[in-house]
Amino acid sequence: VERGAAAPGLWYEKAAPGDRRLGKVVTIAKSKKFRDNHGKVLLEGHRLIKDALQAGAVPQTLFFSTVGHLKLLPEAEIKRASLVKVKFEDIKTWSDLVTPQGLLGIFSKPDPAKMSYPVAQLTHSLPLLLICDNIRDPGNLGTILRSAAGAGCEKVLLTKGCVDPWEPKVLRAGMGAHFRVPIIANLDWESVPTNLPAGTQVCVADNNDADAPAGTASLLRGAGSAPESPKAPTKSISKAPENKDEEGAAGIPELAVQHYYEDWAQTPVAVVIGGETHGLSPAALRLAASTGGRRLVIPVVPGMDSLNSAIAAGIVLFEGKRQLLWRHKREDDRQKLP
Repeated sequence: VERGAAAPGLWYEKAAPGDRRLGKVVTIAKSKKFRDNHGKVLLEGHRLIKDALQAGAVPQTLFFSTVGHLKLLPEAEIKRASLVKVKFEDIKTWSDLVTPQGLLGIFSKPDPAKMSYPVAQLTHSLPLLLICDNIRDPGNLGTILRSAAGAGCEKVLLTKGCVDPWEPKVLRAGMGAHFRVPIIANLDWESVPTNLPAGTQVCVADNNDADAPAGTASLLRGAGSAPESPKAPTKSISKAPENKDEEGAAGIPELAVQHYYEDWAQTPVAVVIGGETHGLSPAALRLAASTGGRRLVIPVVPGMDSLNSAIAAGIVLFEGKRQLLWRHKREDDRQKLP
């Protein structure tokens, strides 16, 4: 192994071309077992690694193809890592990207409580939270996290059954959202309330027709079909699963139903988004009912199936943002009155 200096005091090692040991390390680092057992994650690309370093994520090893890649990163942060120069052909073999950038990094799995999120993100943060339930598609979850960061969510909670947020495909789709908004993963429903601010109202995004007779609606699948004409909130009961063992409790609670664009974003508020395949769990409905939450319906053309969960999340979150900002502005205007 040869050594070189990228800058004064910044040394790196030069690996032999085609080093199988390094290839094996990168392959293992992509696995969920490695993330769970060793508490480390694999990041790829300049933007993601730079965002991670700026947020306080701790680098363990950085693989790069040219010294120029290191010059784009904060020197003080990467000095703590083992720097390994490898051939671009090797990184191309290890990478999942169509056009690899020549930079990979193994980091300690970030702890949301210890992260330093961007000032601009914190300044625009709202008392708006997102709860993901059974989101199993990596691309969808990454897109949802990106929307949550863009809307200014205070926090994102992932229940058991969701895909691992540190899976490479989720990271790529998230476009840096992992280092802009706190993400609490692998929660059981009993611990979800302890991760919500006091007094949070929990609402669920729904694909059910609010005009359907009670007991005929299906469980939630993100969001989708809704009544053809707006109406005041009504009552509807989602149909309980036939398999009581899967449900875990008898009966599905009754929730008020309304369109997503009607007033619902009180302070603070959390929105539950379910995956397309399994939809929302009965536990999600029970949590919403216990907080006086509502079933938010996104109207679509009759005959259309439910919306993609990532699209539904974006629609509901940004509407929640609009309502919260409007409420805040109205309160400010009242305070300015003589």
